[in-house]
Amino acid sequence: MENHDTRLKRLTMRSWRRGTREMDLILGPFADAELARLGPEALDDYERLLDENDQELYPWITARLAGRAAGPQALGPIMDRIAAHARDRLKEIRGA
Repeated sequence: MENHDTRLKRLTMRSWRRGTREMDLILGPFADAELARLGPEALDDYERLLDENDQELYPWITARLAGRAAGPQALGPIMDRIAAHARDRLKEIRGA
């Protein structure tokens, strides 16, 4: 059985190696900063999210960055959290 630390490392690796650079740059930093803070249910949701393909996932996350709901409703809370993290990173990068 996989322990918690091993699971976090596996999910972080999957976050950084998605297949598209755009999703690597959204999910990788999120995983580095936030995965350890997620509870068991949120980690389960995140893992289900990682099972989605990037061609669907990218528009869902970017829609949520723009304040529009997109993607499976059950994954909405974790996608909102990812979008908020990406939005905050973008503000930092832009110096706002």
